[in-house]
Amino acid sequence: QVQLVASGGGLVQAGGSLRLSCAASGRTFSSRSVSWFRQAPGKEREFVARISRSEGMTSYADSVKGRFAISRDNAKNTVYLQMNKLKPEDTAVYYCAARIGDFGAFDSWAQGTQVTVSS
Repeated sequence: QVQLVASGGGLVQAGGSLRLSCAASGRTFSSRSVSWFRQAPGKEREFVARISRSEGMTSYADSVKGRFAISRDNAKNTVYLQMNKLKPEDTAVYYCAARIGDFGAFDSWAQGTQVTVSS
């Protein structure tokens, strides 16, 4: 298990950008895939983006494809979520989660970071 800290949220106008960070402690970070999820008020948590352990393979929810980009720097034990062309419907609490390998249950979750997009 690793400890995750999510940061970078804030208030931004529609069309703007934010970059979220998911910083991990521990020496097993490079062996873990990392995903971002989000939860808006009154809605269920939903998948946003995923990045694999080492090859950096990525996947995205259709709602963010072409606007968001996930990346990782294993030397810094950090995963980033670059969010561009933000929309009011992107407003949510964003969480990152990690798991050993690329499948199975997540064993580490960060606290959320609030993203608010004003129209």
